[in-house]
Amino acid sequence: MLLSQNERLDDLGLGGLRLIQDKTQFCFGVDAVLLSAFARVKYRGRALDLGCGNGIIPLLLSHKTKASLIAGVEIQSAAASLARRNVELNGLSSRVKIIEDDLKNVSEAYFGFAFDTVVSNPPYMEPARGEKNASEALRLARHEIACNAGDVIAAASRCLKFGGLFFMIHRPERIADILTSMRECGLEPKRLRAVHPKAGQNASMILIEGQKGAHPYCVMAPPLYIHGADGGYTDEINAIYERA
Repeated sequence: MLLSQNERLDDLGLGGLRLIQDKTQFCFGVDAVLLSAFARVKYRGRALDLGCGNGIIPLLLSHKTKASLIAGVEIQSAAASLARRNVELNGLSSRVKIIEDDLKNVSEAYFGFAFDTVVSNPPYMEPARGEKNASEALRLARHEIACNAGDVIAAASRCLKFGGLFFMIHRPERIADILTSMRECGLEPKRLRAVHPKAGQNASMILIEGQKGAHPYCVMAPPLYIHGADGGYTDEINAIYERA
């Protein structure tokens, strides 16, 4: 496998998966791993990742679920090309498909079928907030320039079958806007889980599950702590990463 000057090959330590990452593009973090562990796809179901980047979440879902098809939509040409290479590298071309397009264009009709599960790890930062990176690729990945949370939620609703599940990870300070948008788009919030760096600290991320067409009823799951009192990873994080 030939790598360019800015690329590296990482062993994910999960099911033998490997991932090519370009240091000039957005490299995945713990949020992608937590979202893939939080999401559920029924046996032989179809899953869609909105804003798939280099393909990390479709690859992780291929390992963690028995989905028959996992599609990823990515607007950036370089990232979509890298995602396709990662799919081929791991021999997953029969299960994982990467589409280069704006997620605002997608719907059930776009694909010719509806999905059982839609996931997304979207840009977190509003355009006017936070320091903007000089790289256009990183700006698009981190800031709501090409899409915002509402666009992602609307696309998810269009692509899901009735009763289908939506999973997102985002910042806790955006939760009111996210839940409002979900209800407006027919996705009923069903499960929330706060992610904390460690006990006693404020949540840094929030995992959200919604269901299309469901009745109102939402559960607040126990918090997820990344680090324990000793500074090391908690047992749950080690289990998610499948570390001995």
